[in-house]
Amino acid sequence: MTPPTQPPQPSPATSGPATSCTTTLTDTTPADTVSGATASTATAPCDARADLLALTPDTLAALANRGLVKRATKELDAGAAPELTTGPDTTVRARFGDSTLAALPPGAGLDNGTCSCAAPGVCRHLIALVLAYQRRAGDGSGDAPAPAADWSPGGIEDTALASALGTRPVAAARRAFHQGYGAVVHRATADRPEPWVELPACTVRFPVPGEVGYATTDAAAALRGEVVTLAVWAFRAADAAGTRELSVTVRVGGRASDDGSSGRTGAGARAGLDEAAALADALLLEGVAQAGPVLGGALARAAEALAADSLHWPAGALAELTGQLTAYAERGAGYRPELVAALLTEVHARRLAAAVPGALGTREPGDTPLRRVRLTSLGCRIRGTAGSPVAEVYFAHPGAGTVLVLRKTWTAAEGQELTGHQLAGRRLLSTTLGVLATGSLVSESVRRTAGRALTISRGRLGTTGITPVGAAWTELPAPLLISDLSALTAAWEGRPPRLVRPRVEAESVGVVALSEVGEVGYDAGEQRLEVTVRDASGTPAVLTSEYRPQCPGALDALAAALARGATHVSGTVVRAGGGIRIDPIAVLGADGVTVPDLAPGDGATALAAVVRRTPEPLTAALDEAISALAALAHSGLRQASGPSRTRIDEAATALSRTGLTRASALLRAVLHALEHGGDVAPAARAGDPRTGAWLEAQLHLLVSSELLAAEGP
Repeated sequence: MTPPTQPPQPSPATSGPATSCTTTLTDTTPADTVSGATASTATAPCDARADLLALTPDTLAALANRGLVKRATKELDAGAAPELTTGPDTTVRARFGDSTLAALPPGAGLDNGTCSCAAPGVCRHLIALVLAYQRRAGDGSGDAPAPAADWSPGGIEDTALASALGTRPVAAARRAFHQGYGAVVHRATADRPEPWVELPACTVRFPVPGEVGYATTDAAAALRGEVVTLAVWAFRAADAAGTRELSVTVRVGGRASDDGSSGRTGAGARAGLDEAAALADALLLEGVAQAGPVLGGALARAAEALAADSLHWPAGALAELTGQLTAYAERGAGYRPELVAALLTEVHARRLAAAVPGALGTREPGDTPLRRVRLTSLGCRIRGTAGSPVAEVYFAHPGAGTVLVLRKTWTAAEGQELTGHQLAGRRLLSTTLGVLATGSLVSESVRRTAGRALTISRGRLGTTGITPVGAAWTELPAPLLISDLSALTAAWEGRPPRLVRPRVEAESVGVVALSEVGEVGYDAGEQRLEVTVRDASGTPAVLTSEYRPQCPGALDALAAALARGATHVSGTVVRAGGGIRIDPIAVLGADGVTVPDLAPGDGATALAAVVRRTPEPLTAALDEAISALAALAHSGLRQASGPSRTRIDEAATALSRTGLTRASALLRAVLHALEHGGDVAPAARAGDPRTGAWLEAQLHLLVSSELLAAEGP
């Protein structure tokens, strides 16, 4: 199988209006080397190196680092501009005052530039060459070219990829192509003129039309050529599909198998998914309350096998299911029957939707090392229990347009309980959790998993620095900075249900710019703080946060921060009841960033009461039915008691009264299977009818609940 082909396209370099001006430049002959240049003259079009004129300071920083760009700019400002020459082949050469010689040939990118200095890789001289060329163009030696028309990196041929990136990276990408991978392709817009691709573990951008050598990525330098090639092929796949959507999910390459999986492990993946589904059925029949360590161990091994097959999403569901079993066995507060029921359903849903792009996860490596990155903290969430708290620090990655999560678990001493405020002083990455949760992180030792979890090592070759976050939130690009919640949620239309979407961390976390904050209210019955806010576009949303014992001062700190005049809030954005809700993580105001989960206090501050919301009948009926099925999963279908069956019957009646007749019929099918399913001999059936009926009803209810939350009653 070969990478997808792309129909011929007009060359991006010539897609804009032609310009008639020319510039006489001094240069060397093509045969001359950097170290032995002799002057000659040549007439070249003023846009001969449109690629150099298209490079912005941010792109240069991404290709090298911001320090080199600042140093080169400072030297040019001080008058240390090099002497530039451009030859007939448009190679630009620069001679500096210290006799250093640098050159940038066309179509090669900065990595393939040459310089006589001792610095490895892209040096400040190459950066200064670009900046000096741009300044000369701005001073009248040439005019900047007209903006390029919309273009697709899919039009770049493999020969150009091999020339600019090397044959080995292209060969490595071809192996990944044969295994198959998923990607999200984003076309250029007026706000974001760079087309870009979200690969499973990194992001690739194409800032210069038609020039793959200038593609930027947050992957480590050793992987750059491979991931850029994969991104080009992802654009080819999107182009071949004929879609012109601004953002589209594609599945690239792979050797198709009967169940829709792809790659060298098609049969093995199918067997692994079948085994996972069988274990989920066994747990459903036995029940969490009766599950022993043998079944838990089998689930853990199945998760490891799926992860080894790079089926990360079903592997993640099994791993989380195993964690729930452990929490129940240890009587941990983190155990939730509804979550167990949803995870059991997810395992089956992903197996059934194996052919849907993104349902099984990527076939890329489980994690990818990133180059030097700058991340902006969006705050911290404390989960887990007081005896074993888990801190999740959220970081915005502006270059990738995604949010990454750094997770750390602490274990309290016997008899001790840790609050979020106590954790704020605990050490993490050579600083404290409190400082990290309100800072910007620059690191050369970052690894990113396919699920957007973040790991940072303290190797001798890597460095990590922390600086105050300041006003960095206000400078984040879209979609990290949200000014129109209605536009954000509208973009979610048509996406697959959560049960088969990619299992990425912080899927809906972002920073919302606020234009109005209403009165803060507290629902004592639900132990929940609520306040109506409006985004910068005037769209209303309900900001809601529930009390958690491991963070007793969180609601008081949140209410105080909102009252002081919040301008931005970071949090998880969801649709509920036809409206929009924000679960806040941190708040930005004139006095800086407040992270409620790390705030001091005992929760004794009196808050104004809010009018309690009456549950909407459809939502209440669905929630009760989902809870009733979760109770069955907890006790086990084989041990379904009379009260649990009565609860199912009552839930079916409530669904019927609200007009959800299909859901009601599915619940009654569960009752019928519980009464008669166990009479069927195991050898005479392909699957237990009790688990089949339960799964069909649970899947219908979960998807219906998600649709109801999005669309409203």
